[in-house]
Amino acid sequence: MRKIFMVTYLLAIPGVATAQSLGWQKYTVPETGANLDLPVTMFSKDAGQPESGYGRRFLTADGRANLTVQSFPNDVGDSPAVFLAKMNPPSNIVYKRVTPRFFAVSSFRDDKIWYNRCNFPGRFVNCVLINYPAAEKRQWDSVVTRISNTLSSR
Repeated sequence: MRKIFMVTYLLAIPGVATAQSLGWQKYTVPETGANLDLPVTMFSKDAGQPESGYGRRFLTADGRANLTVQSFPNDVGDSPAVFLAKMNPPSNIVYKRVTPRFFAVSSFRDDKIWYNRCNFPGRFVNCVLINYPAAEKRQWDSVVTRISNTLSSR
C-alpha cells in the first residue's frame, strides 16, 4: 500500500515524478517505427496486439487503466480531420485539437477518461489511446501529457 501511495503522490505533483520512479522506457512499434515514452511500472501488463493495425496494448497491474499504441497505413493520404471524421467519434468530446499534422481528442465514457492522439508523419498514422479512471484525472495529467508529447516516428 505504501508503494501505491508513493507513486500516486509523485504523480500528483508535476515535475516530481522521475524517470526512475515510473520506469519510463521508449516503446517502438517494430513494423512502423512509431514510438513513445511508456511508464512501464504503471503499464506493466502486456495485453497483446490491438484489434487492427500494428502495435501493442498495455494494462496497469490492476486493470483499471490501459494504453494502446498503434499504427495504421494511410494509403489514401487522409488528413487528421478526415481520419478523425472517419472514426465517427462520439458527439460528447470534451477536448479536441486538430492540426495539419495531428489530432488529439478526449472525453468521458462511464467512469473513465479516454484520450486519443494520432500523428500523421507519412505512410502511417501513429496513435496512442489511453483510458484511465476519471476520479484520478489530476494524477494522470502529467503522465498522459508526456506519453502524448513523445509520440513520434523514426
